[in-house]
Amino acid sequence: MGLRWHHFALWGLFAVTLFVLPEFVSRGTLRTLIFANFLAIFAISWDTLSGRTGYISFGHPFLIGIGAYTTAILTKRFDVAMEISIPIAVIATMVGGLIVLLPALRIKGSYFALVTLAMMELIYQLVQVIRPDLTGGTRGMSGLPTLTRGAVNGYYMSVSLMLAIALTTWLVMRTRLGTALSAIGMNEEAVSGSGLSVTKLKMAAFLFSAFIAGLGGAVYIHYLGSIAPRALFDINFVFTIIVAALIGGAGTTVGPIAGAFFLTFLLEYLRPYLPGAERYMVYSGLALILYMAQPKGMWELFFQGIAKFDRLGRRE
Repeated sequence: MGLRWHHFALWGLFAVTLFVLPEFVSRGTLRTLIFANFLAIFAISWDTLSGRTGYISFGHPFLIGIGAYTTAILTKRFDVAMEISIPIAVIATMVGGLIVLLPALRIKGSYFALVTLAMMELIYQLVQVIRPDLTGGTRGMSGLPTLTRGAVNGYYMSVSLMLAIALTTWLVMRTRLGTALSAIGMNEEAVSGSGLSVTKLKMAAFLFSAFIAGLGGAVYIHYLGSIAPRALFDINFVFTIIVAALIGGAGTTVGPIAGAFFLTFLLEYLRPYLPGAERYMVYSGLALILYMAQPKGMWELFFQGIAKFDRLGRRE
């Protein structure tokens, strides 16, 4: 797919809009936006593998957790500087995830989903029982060094990272690699029959997805200053990532961002009325309705609205 100037103009307009938001919103809203940015990063990571190739993963926090725990242990237990621990965490996520999950890429459908879910549960149990002096056990770790302080600084950090990842992903997915990955999602046998190595393509998608997950997880816990296995490997966290990508528009880059922002603010809005897990039932119902109305997500609805508006304008 060719790149045109208006594509970059739209990305520039989107970036400028996000960067001027601190001038117009409250500090509380900024904190909500920070979590929306990180959810967008995780949703983009999930979509890079699952949304493009059709290999649905229910264990994405497995990758996020490798990156998060690696940098947490290095900085907390061994006093390694964050500038060193974060790159190491990203590499550990790519290597560790590849060793464990690459064999799973040879299976399809529900079996792949079950294997990834099992891996997430396995690492959840392991971090609690193996060397709790390093991992913090069931309590996790607190007092981790932070990359920045304050809502404004945290927002600029998170939005810069999210935009960098989003733009990089968008550019990569507009290459032949991105086209091939989307083709795998539509007809894997046809891609294999064309002479392309499906295994190598899936490996590339997995490594890129793991890179984003590891980087996002490492930066996320250094924003929070703590890590807790119960929160990181919670099933609601998994579904929030998946739903964000699906209702925003799987197989796109902007779709997961839109879905992440929508879900984050929806959950925050519901908090005063449904402080517990009931909020997730509400958003799951809304997500199901939206997905049934338009399986391609909010991004497709947006384009349909523009097309309808254009047709009405021409009639007049």
